[in-house]
Amino acid sequence: MTGTRGYHHGDLRRTLLTTAVQVIEESGPAALSLRDLARRAGVSHAAPAHHFGDKAGLLTALAADGFDLLAKALHGAGDALLDRGVAYVDFAVRHRAHFEVMFRADLYRPDAEELVAARQRAGAALNLGVAALPEDRPTAEDPQGDALAAWSIMHGFATLWLSGALPARIGDDPRAAARAIAGRLFRME
Repeated sequence: MTGTRGYHHGDLRRTLLTTAVQVIEESGPAALSLRDLARRAGVSHAAPAHHFGDKAGLLTALAADGFDLLAKALHGAGDALLDRGVAYVDFAVRHRAHFEVMFRADLYRPDAEELVAARQRAGAALNLGVAALPEDRPTAEDPQGDALAAWSIMHGFATLWLSGALPARIGDDPRAAARAIAGRLFRME
């Protein structure tokens, strides 16, 4: 295929990432190959390697995109930690392919500059929710511990939701279910 074919795509890097998301949603990250990705995107088999180097480079870019999307979702949720937690679960459900890659450091280059920066932005967005908690709470002296607890609970819930491991009685709305579950354990608002 010629260079004009790649130009036809406009933003080939974005096209490849979007196609990678589709493949991961269909079959998971293990099934992703650069050759198949190129075929699906309608470009030469060398095009993904030109943009990302290898599969780890592609998944590094996808994880960085995921952390940036997560940071935006958390910022858009309001100041309350519970709202940010619910936004976390909503992100996981809406961006399942990103979520499946973001927390699998064995799939990408965890020390890549773009990824470290995106992860820090997402962490800072979560920490803003902790900062909005009442100052007289019993754990106020350990905001990092509060952030870790909130993240662990919502990440665990999101993972259980995505795997279909939760009982049917919680319903079919992940946001409402996450709010109810987190609300039982903590008074975050």
